[in-house]
Amino acid sequence: MSNYSIKEIEQLSGIKAHTLRIWEQRYDFIKPKRTETNIRYYDDEDLKLVLNISLLKDNGLKISRICCMTVEDLQSEVKKLMEKKMGYPEQIQGLTLAMLELDEDRFDKILNTNILRVGFERTLLSLIHPFFQKIGILWQIGAITPAQEHFISNLVRQKLIVAIDGQLVNSANFNKKYLLFLPENEMHEMSLLFSAFILKSRNNRVIYLGQNVPFEDIVEISGEHHPDYLLTVMTSYPPKEEVQEYVNKLSSHFNITQLIISGQHVVGQEMDLPDNVILLKKLGDLIEFSDKVSLS
Repeated sequence: MSNYSIKEIEQLSGIKAHTLRIWEQRYDFIKPKRTETNIRYYDDEDLKLVLNISLLKDNGLKISRICCMTVEDLQSEVKKLMEKKMGYPEQIQGLTLAMLELDEDRFDKILNTNILRVGFERTLLSLIHPFFQKIGILWQIGAITPAQEHFISNLVRQKLIVAIDGQLVNSANFNKKYLLFLPENEMHEMSLLFSAFILKSRNNRVIYLGQNVPFEDIVEISGEHHPDYLLTVMTSYPPKEEVQEYVNKLSSHFNITQLIISGQHVVGQEMDLPDNVILLKKLGDLIEFSDKVSLS
């Protein structure tokens, strides 16, 4: 079980700390626990309660009514709300609750409804990708456990693989050839899967190597298949102090191939990009790039 400060609860729920304190005093609920040194903290059940309250409040229910509900009534109202057509912020909140409660049914209902309504790509860009950005924040502040993160990541991964498999590429007349890989020791695969879907859906040939690929394997496969572009994402490896060296190594070895890089360890960092390296800051940039080069 995790413990959260009031500031972390604010970051997770969007409800200001002073508002939480007012509710605590006025409505006598969401009472924090206290350590032996009298420091207030909240537990997992408190976090779920605040997330549910935030969701209902953002959709028009008054706090005076919400605070009179039992936990069962609260959960029932949230489930009713989840069955209605909601905006993406509310759905991201719903996916967060599904992750915290390991609720696969809620996850499926939110995602499948969006996929049927707007298609997989729009769901990916407007819902799944922003949700994973939120997961990154939750992970950094210790608000989720590895089990919760693995649970939701594997569900999304299953959806992505099915969607990627459903993309048919004209092998005789594809646009460009992309080699996708993660550096050695890099295991955060979700952004690479996002990229594979985007590229394949635009009739590009995708050679997908996946996680933890030794440099020698990239050299060998690139030499055999001659891709137009190499694409990699650096989320946790190489370490930030070694990223520039790794990018330079890629650039030097594949000097006649265009390299596309992205990820937490390169976006927003001060880097000297070699001439054959392109930095993409967000998933939408890959769509623009792929569409542009397909027309060239």
